[in-house]
Amino acid sequence: MLLTAVMIGGVLITFALIVIRLSDRTPTLPNDITLPNGASAQAVTIGSNWYAVVTDDNRILIFDKTTGKLRQSVSLE
Repeated sequence: MLLTAVMIGGVLITFALIVIRLSDRTPTLPNDITLPNGASAQAVTIGSNWYAVVTDDNRILIFDKTTGKLRQSVSLE
């Protein structure tokens, strides 16, 4: 009986630690992303100080996270 209680407590503590650890890693995106004319976003990926937007016209646009300025544009074939 004691072993069961200890095992249940351990599972609950492990679950709580996982939730606390993962809740701190919520990515932040800017409120507004300005894309070139005619481009629509298909996917977004976030780095430490940048974010990338894959557009429907086969481009990857890499923006600076703090300024929001376009850093690089990569055309896909």
